[in-house]
Amino acid sequence: MAAKKNYSYVGITFIVLLFGIWAVPKIVDYFSEPELAVIGEVPPFSFTDQNGQTITNDDYKGKVYVAEFFFTTCPSICPIMNRNMVKVQNEFYGNPEMGIASFSIDPEYDTPEILKEYAESYKVSNPHWHMLTGNKEEIFKLANSGFNLYVGENSEIEGGFEHSGFFALIDQEGKIRSRYDENGNPIIYYDGLEAEGISMLIEDIELLLKN
Repeated sequence: MAAKKNYSYVGITFIVLLFGIWAVPKIVDYFSEPELAVIGEVPPFSFTDQNGQTITNDDYKGKVYVAEFFFTTCPSICPIMNRNMVKVQNEFYGNPEMGIASFSIDPEYDTPEILKEYAESYKVSNPHWHMLTGNKEEIFKLANSGFNLYVGENSEIEGGFEHSGFFALIDQEGKIRSRYDENGNPIIYYDGLEAEGISMLIEDIELLLKN
């Protein structure tokens, strides 16, 4: 009788151990952070910021940063984009590992002095938020070919320029990253005009900063 009890005890112990071995990785998977897709790599660039400093990819090396294309006289989406970008800035206030790159698509008007005034009007406080100006062809090439975020000139629309309202997320190695949607496809970019897009962006910045 005692032998039967011992066999039962051993059998139950084996089942518990087996379940534990199976369950642990499942629990780890459940609580592990989601992966972010790699969309591409930001090509080298060199432009002048609102403080008259030359800023290149090297200035963002080791930092997580967000990139956008805008212009200061934009009468439509740019004010919304940059108010939302300020929310992102404030969420990571004081964190030296987080930056922002705002490329002007109207560099002939948007001189460093104009960009400085614009930055002050939006209360830009992050020392790694660079509002950048330079050669128009190079900026357009960076947007259209480097980021695949369309920018262009159009004299028939107010403001004279067309551009995307999306933000790009870049990791510490200069790679463009994004989360996956519910169907397993990368969203590519984050909607800079909607609260949902900003919330997702903040969450994914936090995720990259942990790496």
